[in-house]
Amino acid sequence: MNKLVGWLGVLLGFFVAPFQLIKILQTGVTDGISMMTYIFLCLALICYLYEAIRIKSKVFITAQSINLAANIMILVLILK
Repeated sequence: MNKLVGWLGVLLGFFVAPFQLIKILQTGVTDGISMMTYIFLCLALICYLYEAIRIKSKVFITAQSINLAANIMILVLILK
C-alpha cells in the first residue's frame, strides 16, 4: 500500500509542471512567472533527487527526475 501511495504521488505530481510547460509552449508567454521561484524550485528538486538516489527509492527518483526535467524546461523558456 505504501508503494501505491508513493506512485500515486508521482502521478499527481507529474501533472503540475507539465501543464505549465504545455501552456507556455502553446502561448509563448512567460510573463508573470517568477524566474526566482523556478530557480529555487530546480535547486530543491536537485537536492530531493540526490537524496532519492542516495536511499535508492525508485518512486522518488522517478518523481524528482520528471519534475526536475519539466521545471528546467520551464526555466529555460523563462530565460529566453
